[in-house]
Amino acid sequence: MSDNKVWEFLKDTLQVVVFALILTFILRSYVFETRTIPSGSMLPTLQIGDKLFVDKIYFKFKDYQRFDILTFIPPQNVQAEGVKLGSPWIKRLIGLPGDTIQVMDGKVYLNDKPLDEQYINEKPTYTYGPVTVPDGMVFMMGDNRNNSNDSHFWGFLPMENIKGKAFYRYWPPKRVGPVL
Repeated sequence: MSDNKVWEFLKDTLQVVVFALILTFILRSYVFETRTIPSGSMLPTLQIGDKLFVDKIYFKFKDYQRFDILTFIPPQNVQAEGVKLGSPWIKRLIGLPGDTIQVMDGKVYLNDKPLDEQYINEKPTYTYGPVTVPDGMVFMMGDNRNNSNDSHFWGFLPMENIKGKAFYRYWPPKRVGPVL
């Protein structure tokens, strides 16, 4: 092989690698990313170690929906309490602006109606609210109601802190499928 052909091969390979890195950066920054579940706050829906795809452009075309599972940056008051920022958190959206949320008698009430929550780990053992979600904010809760650092501890989440919607579990193999 001549030096000229070796150089052409290296140049072509470098171009492919650089293009792949740029494409990966753009996709990860603006379209979708992967997340690994680090805690049990979303049990039983999401297990520790589950790996998910997160859609980061979903909300550019659709409004937030109650019960979506979202990733977000914790609010400033949680960060001020010494919580390490690191990766986005993941919880279920329960309340939209204008909604009234209350937890009592082992149930979450949304606008004075009890939620039928087939996805929770166990009924909540605490009382909270009632509170009304302000404009520009949402109310997030973990499915493991009694073991989740969520809005019933730190309050409302600014909508601009939302980073994406979890939509598909790709690991472990026996639990592959949509995230609901």
